[in-house]
This record gives sequence, structure tokens and C-alpha cells, in this order.
Amino acid sequence: MVGVVSTAVSGFVHPALFYRDEAEYVGVAVPFIRGGLAAGEPVAVAVPRPRLRLLADALGADARRTTMIDMSQAGRNPGRIIPTVLRAFADQFPAQRTRIVGEPVWPGRSPAELPACVQHEALINFAFAGRTLTILCPYDVSALDEAVVAHARTTHPVLVDRDASWESPDYDPDVGLRAGNTALPHRPPSTEVLFSADTVRAARAYAVARARRAGLPERRVLDVELVVSELGSNCVAHGGGRGSLWVFVDDGYLVCEVANAGIISDPLAGRSPVSPDESRGRGLLLVNQLADLVRVHTTAETTTVRAYLALD
Repeated sequence: MVGVVSTAVSGFVHPALFYRDEAEYVGVAVPFIRGGLAAGEPVAVAVPRPRLRLLADALGADARRTTMIDMSQAGRNPGRIIPTVLRAFADQFPAQRTRIVGEPVWPGRSPAELPACVQHEALINFAFAGRTLTILCPYDVSALDEAVVAHARTTHPVLVDRDASWESPDYDPDVGLRAGNTALPHRPPSTEVLFSADTVRAARAYAVARARRAGLPERRVLDVELVVSELGSNCVAHGGGRGSLWVFVDDGYLVCEVANAGIISDPLAGRSPVSPDESRGRGLLLVNQLADLVRVHTTAETTTVRAYLALD
């Protein structure tokens, strides 16, 4: 018996598919996709490129009726998956039930990325509460660390494998939020640049110069300028009028870290689309769009944001 993803319910459904090989992957995902197409539901598949090709081949002509997205590119930064992949698709069909296969965690994700992935999976449950949508999230349990799979059990209310589906006894998205809000990795020795409203431009110029010295491709130097500008402006506006900046190289990335005394109270900050008439709320959203990875650590007193931009 092939595990069945139930969509015969109203509202939002968020199952995790635990698969061990390509046959199990295709055996659950393809019927899920075809079931949506048969029901007249818009369907998107957002998975890493090798899996995208696998599903496209298995779907045959049905692949042309499905929106296919390379998650390894579109979702490289987990912080932009909700606004630019999931909501960008689902919001096109506000009056219809939609289906998405979304695989944000795959073997090869770095240790720095995994907490952001857990946080993303937890936030999906809040971002789409009440929506008529099913998001099936595959997990390669043969290759992923057991801790990653354990987190999937806390961030998904329903679990599916090749044989069955069942309610997760460990489901608690707040646990996933706390797991994603872990202390950031140790920062290598680097210069702290203090800034205020009067000196945020100087901090931005320092980051640009540091990016060029580190060898960041010139086409991405503007991204650094915008990232530091947005994070610095947020510090000035919401963090007591001042902040600290560090810029350093770590494991193939240029990292811009900004810390301040402000607190991010909305866990979906930076992941919710902003309407054109809104004058606020764009800063962290833009940072998520520009960076290859964004990590946020919030305590009762401070917020620290790290934006990673690949040097290659």
C-alpha cells in the first residue's frame, strides 16, 4: 500500500513525507500531484533540481500542467521560501484549493542552514493557518541526520511514508521556532563598527569596502550595500537608535552581522508580503531576498541578524 496524503479536509494540511529512495519518493509524490490535477487544483512542485527532474520524468505530460520550481535556487535561503515560493504560488489562486510539494531540507544543507530550515518549517504552520492549501514536505530519511528528521516530527502535524499516514505525536511548532532561534555560530575575530543615525552611511561604506577586499563578485556588492542599509535602518528605527556591525568571511561566505537592542516580536517578520501602500516592513523581507542565508537570533534584550552572501 502506498502512503496516501489526505486532502479530503478543509483548511491547511502540512504533512511530511519520509522517503528512503527514489521509488518511495515518486510513489507518494506523483499520486499526490496527479490527484490535485484531477481535482482541478493548481499544483506546484518546489524541490531540488535532481528531484525535480525525477518527478518531471515520472509525471510525463502532466509535468506541463504543473508549476516546476528548483528549490535549490529559489529556496537557497529558507527565509525567502514562504513569500517568494509558497505564497507567490498560492496567492495566485485565492478562491481555489492548491497543492504544493515543497522540499526545503535536503542532504548537503550546511549546519548553518539547518536551524533556518527548521524555523521555516515551523513558521509554515502559522503563515498558512486557515488557508485552503496542502504543502507536502519530503524528507530523505536515509541520508538526513536523525536530528533533522526529529525536527520534522515537531513541525508537521501529519507524517507520511510509503505505507501509511498518521498524526505526529510530537507536533509542536513552537518547539521548531525555539530550535531555529538558537545562538549563532562563533564569530571569527573581526572589527566591530558602531553606528547611529548619523553614521549608518559610514557603516555601509565599510561593509562595501570589506566585501570588495574579500573578493565578492562586483554584481553582488550592491546587495551588501542594500543589506547593511536595511539592517542598519532597522536598528536606528527599532533598536534604540544605534547598532553594531561586523563583516567577516566564513566558510565561503561574506557575512554581514548586525546587532541591536531591539526585539523582533513577529516571528513572520521578513516572510510576509508587503502591500504597495505599506511604508514599513520591507527591510528584513528585502534582506531575505538578497542573501543566500539569513540567521536571526532574538533574546529578551537583543536581536542579531546574520546575512550570508556566497563569495563564489
